[in-house]
Amino acid sequence: MKLKYLILSFLLCATGIIQAQVRFEAKVSREKLGINERLRVDFEMNEDGDNFNPPSFDGFTVVGGPNQKISTSILNGKMEYSKTYSFYLQPKKIGRLTIGQAEIIIDDKTYKTSPLKVEITSAVDKPTDGDNSEMIAEDNLHLVAEVSKANPYLNEALTVVYKLYVSPRVSVSNWRELDSPKYNDFWSQSIDIQQLRVENGEYEGEPYRYVILRKTILYPQKTGELNIEPLTLSIAVDVPSERRDIFGSRIYKTVNKTVAANNKKVNVKPLPTGKPADFTGAVGKFNFNVTTSKNELNAGESLQAKVEVRGNGNLKLFDLPELTAPASLEMYDPERVENVNTNLQGMQGSITQTYTVVPTRKGKYPIPALTFSYFDPTSETYKTQTSEEILINVNNGPLAGNEPSSMSGVNKQILAVDGRQFRFIKLNTNLKSLNSGDFLGSAAFWGALILPLAAIPLFILFGKKREQRANDVRGNRIRKADKLARKYLSEAKRNLGDQKEFYLSLERSMHNYLKAKLNIQTSEMSKERIDALLREKGVDDQTNSDFISLLESCEFARYTPASSDAMQHDYEKAASVISTLDKQL
Repeated sequence: MKLKYLILSFLLCATGIIQAQVRFEAKVSREKLGINERLRVDFEMNEDGDNFNPPSFDGFTVVGGPNQKISTSILNGKMEYSKTYSFYLQPKKIGRLTIGQAEIIIDDKTYKTSPLKVEITSAVDKPTDGDNSEMIAEDNLHLVAEVSKANPYLNEALTVVYKLYVSPRVSVSNWRELDSPKYNDFWSQSIDIQQLRVENGEYEGEPYRYVILRKTILYPQKTGELNIEPLTLSIAVDVPSERRDIFGSRIYKTVNKTVAANNKKVNVKPLPTGKPADFTGAVGKFNFNVTTSKNELNAGESLQAKVEVRGNGNLKLFDLPELTAPASLEMYDPERVENVNTNLQGMQGSITQTYTVVPTRKGKYPIPALTFSYFDPTSETYKTQTSEEILINVNNGPLAGNEPSSMSGVNKQILAVDGRQFRFIKLNTNLKSLNSGDFLGSAAFWGALILPLAAIPLFILFGKKREQRANDVRGNRIRKADKLARKYLSEAKRNLGDQKEFYLSLERSMHNYLKAKLNIQTSEMSKERIDALLREKGVDDQTNSDFISLLESCEFARYTPASSDAMQHDYEKAASVISTLDKQL
């Protein structure tokens, strides 16, 4: 009897050991195929492991994978785990080929699959891949990055257009970005695509449909070989299967695929030698002009002098020449205005610096000519444009250098009086006796007695108002958000020299402003939601568009360098937009 129990216990233990054994094996979709067919290889395991190392696949080209699949099920009260790595192979030659061993580490032990033999024959008339949905999705979906220039000059514009090509055999039901390109060493700006349009085209000579997902303009900021990081997407692909429904229509299977655009490199050429002395980095085609609002005026009046560069090129990435004038023309710091649009041809528009000039003396004063130099990448030459000298005629004022000699070199100062100096003797006085009357019974006495009693109702009213305000959760949240918006806007101004902190503060300011004005939370702040709410509140289209573009600027600034002028422009734009929204909301 005891022997019977011992045998039963031994069998149970042996069964448990067998069930607990690690299984790691390789499988092929077929053992014989034509050289124009494809093979699927699966590496399956029943325990999760680390450091999976596939074989080299000598004699094959890997055309898909590795794709990973994990499944968990409960069978007879026991949990079953399965993990599979799949590869799709294209044979290179005819003959008997070997798929080598794959390795994986499970619980600190190394496991290997057994080698597999596959026979490759000459090409077959009708290649078949079986019910291979993932391979079909792999073959019929392509994300491509098209770069306009492979060898641009430093600061010359180039564009990257991302196209998703989809074969008529499959369709796309959904997609999302996994990794966005960082565009290191480039100044970049995305071009807004209002609506995705499906167009007909070709991919490697085959008819395909494609959609343009993203357009980006780039200005390289370094010379040499620069890398454009790929865009990576997760796409839900609907693939037809061999099965049909009761009405005869083909049943589609949804496969989730991760696709990445091809990695691109550009070789950025340095600008040629022989740069003009006044060259500040302008690259493109430009027109340069200096104008004044008037040439004749009276002393004490003002005029506007404008220095303008207009054209196509890296308009936001260089400095304008600085205006100079004689000492008798008092000149204030300029106001910079950037009227620039960005499209696939690059930045187009104008940059203007406007100086306010106030003459202080009568006479005729010249504003000297200015020069502006830029590099034209089309002709590969430097070009210089020179403005004309402008003569300012000042009437009705004191003549320059004609002041009384007694005032020469003398600074006019206001006489200040402080407690350490003797004061003038007062001639008319009104003396009053120190003991002119008793405090008891005086007006001051009754005022001191009655006023505290009269103030009691005011204190009670103030307490109630304070309690109501403390209980107003929504109002407090709005007031706090509005206060934070102003605080972060001020903080952004202080951080104008630090790009990361500046755009972080600016974004916080705008988010808190929306919380205050629209009563929404950060989690609801998609650009579509913000656009809809501002329209509901009656905000005009221009202000709405400016607010959304500022949010996009904050997002782009995380990945692209921005000039101090661009940050100053964004700060002024944010202050202006918030001020406009205050009036409209």
